[in-house]
Amino acid sequence: MIQFNPQKEEKEVISLRIATSMIKELDEKANLFNMSRNELIVQSIRFALDNISKKAIEKKDVE
Repeated sequence: MIQFNPQKEEKEVISLRIATSMIKELDEKANLFNMSRNELIVQSIRFALDNISKKAIEKKDVE
């Protein structure tokens, strides 16, 4: 039987400068999914990091 092993990921507080218009859009999208602005930003960053193409990374390494 697979056992549930809850773990709390270590987090750190950071500060970002984001355009006011983008903050408004983030808040609108977060409200659509009933989540906080922070949750949406974290999930968006995770998605971006997971989906950066290897080709783009290899190209950057060459430059």
